[in-house]
Amino acid sequence: MIKFICYPKCTTCQKAQKWLDENHIEYAFRDIKLDKPTLEELTNWHKKSGLLLKKFFNTSGLLYKSLDLKNKLPTMTEDEMLKLLANDGMLVKRPLLVGDDFVLVGFKEAEWSASLSK
Repeated sequence: MIKFICYPKCTTCQKAQKWLDENHIEYAFRDIKLDKPTLEELTNWHKKSGLLLKKFFNTSGLLYKSLDLKNKLPTMTEDEMLKLLANDGMLVKRPLLVGDDFVLVGFKEAEWSASLSK
């Protein structure tokens, strides 16, 4: 089953969940703040996504800004970045949609539609 990982108070996550429901797509719901992704999960999702690891960071979040990650990320190793993401779910860009053969980061309706219609 597809995993829908989000922060329920996030308006983008709410739009994504509404889209999933309207398109009758079954999913397992997970609150990223209450059940943060593990280092192992993040490592696997990063590999499966094909994205640069920096795309997994919630760059508009308060924590990202308070830690000055805009300036720190370029000098960090992938291991350091993954450990940081695993430390606090609020650093992770959301929503995440995780299937058997794909990981989508952030909500882009066309991208989600294309991945789910395969």
